[in-house]
Amino acid sequence: MTSDPFDLERFVQVQAPIYAIALDEVKAGRKRSHWMWFILPQLRGLGASAMAQKFGVSGMEEAEAYIAHPVLGPRLVNMVEAMLSHTTSSAEAILGGIDARKFQSCLTLFSLAAPAAQASLMDSALQQFFSGERDASTLRLLAA
Repeated sequence: MTSDPFDLERFVQVQAPIYAIALDEVKAGRKRSHWMWFILPQLRGLGASAMAQKFGVSGMEEAEAYIAHPVLGPRLVNMVEAMLSHTTSSAEAILGGIDARKFQSCLTLFSLAAPAAQASLMDSALQQFFSGERDASTLRLLAA
């Protein structure tokens, strides 16, 4: 039995029935259902809802474990690649305003936590959708 000190299994379980739907929504250019918290996670403390707390990433170590996870890492990469395929749409048009900000937070976190290839992908998405600007609140929490 492998160790799961961050309970990453919570993400695997909740993603199981909806990940393909979420990916199809992003590929189609419009998020229609509720999955942001657990498919494109951000740091715990950025959101106040129960979902934001349950699926918030605790810090850099958990983010590193998430991106290295054999299921979660590739799913995150696939989702970001699907977003990047929309070269003429904004993150707001695809995800909605609030979830676009969560996406920026997610990209900021994983651009710092991921190995070079995945970090470069996150940076590309930050550039395409947010003029390369990292989320200030995420940076503040990481520095605390």
